[in-house]
Amino acid sequence: MTFPMVILLFSGKRKSGKDYICGKLQSILGNEKSTIIRISEPLKGIYAKYHNLDLKELLSDGPYKEIYRSEMIKWSEEERNKNLGIFCKAACDSAPITQIWIVSDIRRKTDIEWFKNTYGDLVKTIKITANIQIREKRGLVFTEGVDDAPSECDLDDFNQWDLIISNNNSEESEEALNTVLDFLNKAI
Repeated sequence: MTFPMVILLFSGKRKSGKDYICGKLQSILGNEKSTIIRISEPLKGIYAKYHNLDLKELLSDGPYKEIYRSEMIKWSEEERNKNLGIFCKAACDSAPITQIWIVSDIRRKTDIEWFKNTYGDLVKTIKITANIQIREKRGLVFTEGVDDAPSECDLDDFNQWDLIISNNNSEESEEALNTVLDFLNKAI
């Protein structure tokens, strides 16, 4: 099996700008060199199939996903209790091998553990932060059972990040991208 040269695991709270930063990074690096992997895709795919839901809408950032988010989280926890790496493995198994994998939605210590156990030193962890007021301006509405669940809070006490970047405005977004690119150049 061929592996990428580096695997960047991105984490951050809802509306911190993970998808934005990962998308911009991937557009800079290009499709031939990098791939965005979303652990949530196989999770949502399996959930949609079991519950006869619209997968395209579940994958969007719209209101449809919010209707099912709480139940989907409960279901995914049950699945993870059976097999901790089920969604990580499914996401990687379907990903093309490129030099750089950008995993945009690491949410749990067990996600990081699975990647490190599977890919070792290729794995680099990056936390994206944004102030609560900024996240609220981006559309965050605190939802009990979601924002206080392990899917949002399990990494709150994790302190072994390779890189922590702030993403509160467009200037910080640019700085964050440059920091990640510098970090990536040193990692390869």
